[in-house]
Amino acid sequence: MDYTSTTEAAVMERQRSENTIAAGPRHSVGVRADGTVSAVGDNKYGQCEVSGWRDIVAVAAGNVHLATNTGNAHTIGLKSDGTVAAAGWNKHGQCQVSGWSGIVAVAAGWRRTVGLKSDGTVVAAGRNEHRCCQVSGWSDIVAVAAGCAHTLGLKSDGTVVAAGDNTYGQCEVSGWRGIQAAGS
Repeated sequence: MDYTSTTEAAVMERQRSENTIAAGPRHSVGVRADGTVSAVGDNKYGQCEVSGWRDIVAVAAGNVHLATNTGNAHTIGLKSDGTVAAAGWNKHGQCQVSGWSGIVAVAAGWRRTVGLKSDGTVVAAGRNEHRCCQVSGWSDIVAVAAGCAHTLGLKSDGTVVAAGDNTYGQCEVSGWRGIQAAGS
């Protein structure tokens, strides 16, 4: 009999992806029923160059921080085998995800990419100026979200962890209980 932990069960339940479309600052991305991807819009950094992607189950699109940064975008695709594809602007290494495996969910923030692994741990690549990529100690995570300069992780017990910039109190989630979905 296969053993599945509570965290793995929660991750697998959420793996039935709702992330079949994504919107970047000036581009749109969608997963087709056959696992291929379509993208339209500004392609200044190659963020729409996804025609060769196959077996994709979810997509995410990186956002911008300021209006003056428009066009600095990247696109992330989660493959059915748990690996990740990336295209677009990569100044901070946010597209350096080719070595990732066992990924069940992805999120794209400003200049970074976040991946949730099947064992409930989290990986991140890209800009870490506000320590928003400091997620290596997280465990029992079932969902991730990436904001402008912070990252959220929903734990299997309904609590939330955060990393990154807290200028507006966006990381003050330690008292949250019973949360079912995280968004940033």
